[in-house]
Amino acid sequence: MATGRRVDLIGLDRRGMFTVIEVKTSVSDYRGDAKWRDYLAWCDRFYFAIPPSFPQHIMPGDQGLIVGDSFAAAIVRPAGEAALHAARRKTLTLRFARAAARRLAAAEGAEA
Repeated sequence: MATGRRVDLIGLDRRGMFTVIEVKTSVSDYRGDAKWRDYLAWCDRFYFAIPPSFPQHIMPGDQGLIVGDSFAAAIVRPAGEAALHAARRKTLTLRFARAAARRLAAAEGAEA
């Protein structure tokens, strides 16, 4: 991101749409984090991922919600879609591809 921040998880689907998942492990973790709103401009869909013990009612109702533990997870509330600006999508797609290539090369023992 242009802000220098890094999301917890980002995925790219077959249609070229980006999904960001922000993991929150506790109420204090959520309440102490104001930066997640900055991520909305960098994705088509946004989810919070929380543990089962987390009080769901404090989470923003206009964002997607995933509840999970070490063994499984489920989408409790689907994320809405907001289309990225074309120039931002191109930039993000190139960054995503470069990061994926670096990780693949590292996994295969090559330098990227």
